[in-house]
Amino acid sequence: MLSFSARKMGEMIASREVSPVELVTAHLQQIERIDPALKAVVDLLAETALQSARAAEKRLMAGLPCGPLEGVPFSVKDSIDVAGVKTTAGTLGRRNADPAAVNATLVDRLCEAGGIPIAKTNLPDLLFSFETDNLIYGRTNNPYDRNRTPGGSSGGESALIAACGSPLGLGSDAAGSVRLPAAFCGIASIKPTSGRLPRTGHVPPAGGWIEALWQIGPMARFTEDLALAMQLLAHEDDADFTAPPVDLLAPPEVDKVRIAFFTDNGFAKCRPEAVSAVEQCARFFADQGLAVEPCRPPGVEDAYELELALLGADGADGIDDYLKTVASYQTHPLLNGFLDHMRPHRSTIAQFAKRWQQWDEYRANLRTFFHRYDAILCPVYTQTALPHGGSLTEENFHGFSYTMAWNVAGAPAATVRCATHEGLPVNVQVVTKPWRDLLALALCRRIEDQFGGWKKPCGFVV
Repeated sequence: MLSFSARKMGEMIASREVSPVELVTAHLQQIERIDPALKAVVDLLAETALQSARAAEKRLMAGLPCGPLEGVPFSVKDSIDVAGVKTTAGTLGRRNADPAAVNATLVDRLCEAGGIPIAKTNLPDLLFSFETDNLIYGRTNNPYDRNRTPGGSSGGESALIAACGSPLGLGSDAAGSVRLPAAFCGIASIKPTSGRLPRTGHVPPAGGWIEALWQIGPMARFTEDLALAMQLLAHEDDADFTAPPVDLLAPPEVDKVRIAFFTDNGFAKCRPEAVSAVEQCARFFADQGLAVEPCRPPGVEDAYELELALLGADGADGIDDYLKTVASYQTHPLLNGFLDHMRPHRSTIAQFAKRWQQWDEYRANLRTFFHRYDAILCPVYTQTALPHGGSLTEENFHGFSYTMAWNVAGAPAATVRCATHEGLPVNVQVVTKPWRDLLALALCRRIEDQFGGWKKPCGFVV
C-alpha cells in the first residue's frame, strides 16, 4: 500500500479498502522507521494529520462528497507555509519563526481535495544549494546510498517520497530544485511553466526581477500523481499577480508529437549513463512512430551564465540583506559557496539591460524552436547522485546548467526515472513550450510505462 500512487490511495479510500486513519498511521509508522537514516523530515505533523484523517472518515461514513485525495497524506518543503507550523526555509534566523497563520495557496488546494499534510521536509539554507543540509536540521541522505545527497533544494521531499514516507509533495525550483532532487532519488517531478502556479505562502516570497525564474512544483513517485496535482493546483489565487488565469491545455495526441533530443548542451559534458538514458528514450519514441531528431535548441550553451547573471545581478546583496533581516548571521557553507558563484556577476544598469535583452532573445529563440518541435528530451544532470559535499566543485556545478536552461526559458520541464546505473537512479528531462505542462507529463508517462519509473530503494520500503 505504501508504494502505491496517491491517486490509487484515494481510490482505495473511496472504495473502503482502507480507511484514512489506517493510511495516515501507516505513513507515520513508515516515517518513524526510515527517517533516522534519511533525516528528511523537520516537522512530523502526526497529531493534526490523525485529526484530519478521523474527520475524513466521518465525511466518508456520512456519504458526503469527497475529493480525489480524500484521506491521502502529502508532504511539504519547509519553505512553504502549513498553518500552525513554522516555516524556517532552512536558515538559522528563522529557527524560532512564528507558526504560519494560514496555509500557502497550493497547500490549501491539496487540502481542499482531501489531502492531509503529514510532514514538512528538509532543505538547504535559504534554498540555495543543490544539496540538502543546513545549520538547524543537518544533512539529508539519499535513500539509495546514504553517502550521497538527495539533491537540493527540495531534497527532503525527494528522499521522503522515494522511501514511501509520502506519496506526493510540494517543492520549489529556481535552477533545478524539484527536478535535480527527483533525478537523484528516482522519482518524478515537474517545474511548471513560469507563472503557472501561485506562490503565495512561500518563504522567501516571490518578487523582484528573478520572479520569472522559479516556480513551486509537485513531486511524486508516479507521473499520474503529477498530472492530478497540476489539475488541482493550476489556477489563480487573486494574491500572486504573477500567476495569470491560464487554463491547463489538454495535450495533443502523443503519437503526433515532434521531439528534439540532445545529450550535450555545449557547456557541460554528460557521463555515459546520462547520455544512454536520453538516447534509449529517443529510440523508444522513434520506434513508436514519433518524429524524433537530434537537435539542440539555440542558446542552451549560454543558459548557465545567463541564469547566474540574472540571479547575481546585484552581487547577491538582496540575499545578504534578507539574511540580515531574519538574523541569519551564520550561514551554511553550501549557501556561501552558491553565493560565491553569483557574486562575480554584479552588473551596472547598462550591463543588466544588456543581460535582459539576452534573456528576451533566449526566450524568443526557444519559442521559434518550438515551431518545429513539440518537446525536447535531454539530461537532467551530467551524472547520478553526487556524494555529499560534491555540488560546489566547478565541474559538478556546471552540470546544473541542464536544469537552469528551462528556468531561464520559463518553459515547463518534467523528469522521470528510466534507468539504473550502479544501483542509482537515472532520470531524463522532458521540456515543452510554455503552458503545455500536461504534454510534458504525458511524455513522461510513456517513458515511465516503458522503463518502469520509480523503483524501491533497498532497506527503506516494505
